[in-house]
Amino acid sequence: MPVFKIHHITKYEYDRPVSESVNEIKIFPVATDEQEILSHEIIISPTPDMHSFYDYWGNKTGVFNILPLHPSLVIESKLLIRTTASSQLRINFHTGFEQLEKERSGDMKLIEFSVKDQVKNQPGIDEIVEKISGDRRSVATVVERCAEYIYKYFNYRKGITNIETTVDEILAHRGGVCQDFAHLMLQVLATLKIPSRYVSGYICPNKNGMRGEGATHAWVEAYIPGYGWAGIDPTNNVWVTNNHIKLAVGRHFNDCTPVKGTFKGPARQKLSVYVSIGYEDGHVFEEVNNVQMETQAPDQKEELIGEHFAGQQQQ
Repeated sequence: MPVFKIHHITKYEYDRPVSESVNEIKIFPVATDEQEILSHEIIISPTPDMHSFYDYWGNKTGVFNILPLHPSLVIESKLLIRTTASSQLRINFHTGFEQLEKERSGDMKLIEFSVKDQVKNQPGIDEIVEKISGDRRSVATVVERCAEYIYKYFNYRKGITNIETTVDEILAHRGGVCQDFAHLMLQVLATLKIPSRYVSGYICPNKNGMRGEGATHAWVEAYIPGYGWAGIDPTNNVWVTNNHIKLAVGRHFNDCTPVKGTFKGPARQKLSVYVSIGYEDGHVFEEVNNVQMETQAPDQKEELIGEHFAGQQQQ
């Protein structure tokens, strides 16, 4: 049962002071049987009062506002967490689509997580579905084949997509990063009417060569009849065990955005995201990402409302 020390800093710097910054954060680890929160501290500078609530999907969410002028906004999370999931897979590979339909029919959340988005290139999605779902006796097997297909036939490449990249664009690029692969997998599974949800969190790499280091990571949870929600990571073609730290779930990235908000002022903003993951043996993995943000024209009026997001695309 490994223990990880995670330090995550999101820093916005403005070229002139801004005011009336209103923000929402979803950087609270989920308390589950698979992860034990030993300690967690959030520090925000300037120092506003923060209120928290649980959103529709069950994610703990913090909200705060900073009314006075301020030249920067820093959100710092210090987390000590133990993962307790077994390294041995216990997923049920023996239940099929008939049982899935029975379990889904009476559960509104499962129905909601089974609805596919409207995409222009649905035939491209249908082609993937045809290749992975020849034998439908096992839902878990089809889910596993989907992750394997994406891992094999879509290139892991940073810089060719962004937080607004669509499934159609991912199909055209035949590549992207973890956020893209999660969105693609969700569309494939929803086409098969397998309930599935986007997961935002961290991955603890550098131990076994897994891809996805960066500010945050993303993967998918699929509903397996007779078992429940099972995490699977198409970026690394693995079922989730004890190397993934879960923060939030939703239909897609927008439901799980780590930080988003607005501010008043015509300022240009610079964003940097720092993450360090400390292991029990003393090894520390560090990553700093400087993110290109939308800029505002300097001649715009002070009443302009600016917008900032988490940061960065989940890698």
